[in-house]
Amino acid sequence: MRRLEGKFCIVTGAARGIGLAIARRFHDEGASLLLTDVDADTGIPAAEALGADFLLLDVREEEHWAELARLHPACDVLVNNAGITGFEHGPAAHDPENASLAEWHAVHRTNLDGAFLGCRYAIRAMKAKGDGSIINISSRSGLVGIPGAAAYASSKAAIRNHSKSVALYCAGQGWRIRCNSIHPAAILTPMWEAMIGVGPDRDAKMAAMVADTPLKRFGTPDEVAAMAAYLAADESAYVTGSEFHIDGGLLAGSAASPGD
Repeated sequence: MRRLEGKFCIVTGAARGIGLAIARRFHDEGASLLLTDVDADTGIPAAEALGADFLLLDVREEEHWAELARLHPACDVLVNNAGITGFEHGPAAHDPENASLAEWHAVHRTNLDGAFLGCRYAIRAMKAKGDGSIINISSRSGLVGIPGAAAYASSKAAIRNHSKSVALYCAGQGWRIRCNSIHPAAILTPMWEAMIGVGPDRDAKMAAMVADTPLKRFGTPDEVAAMAAYLAADESAYVTGSEFHIDGGLLAGSAASPGD
């Protein structure tokens, strides 16, 4: 029996990148799937390829979550993956001195408000059964300072903390509803691909971007999806309020030896 057989799983931001990789892994593990995204043009064919359903969902909008709850009042697994960096429309000032309040709010509204609304939906959708798994995609940036992307780092740090609050709240109610966060670092997604390009200097660019990573490479969306599958499955039933780093060793410290 596959690990997610009989489970109804919802993945936000599932049209591409990490979200799509998670959806594919969940499909392979036997889950019944709902993919959501604001990009229906990409999301619908992605869902169709998996034999899954698709719902247009803007995670910032409470009304969208209310419609999801109307259509799907119960679920077993929710992955809060949808998020933005703030640089989707080109370079912008996101340092603590020059970031605008509007840009700060825009990043937090998608990343943090979206995760809050998703967790609230999931708790209400899971509590009748008293069982379920909420998986929040945070970031390595949620554990360290990022001067040039202060809003992004702040939002991901808040997701890390909120995951623990959700875990403790659910445990305190006597529910077996678990909540954990995943913290990827440099994962080779379309966002990174756009910066790397396909020119003759591609390999050199990639090496430079992961030069400070002990394992000296990018992670893959499938590696994040494997962790999500574990957290979604019953084998992780004793895991809640925890955080999982997928960062090639970045947070372990320096790879240098004392003699270097």
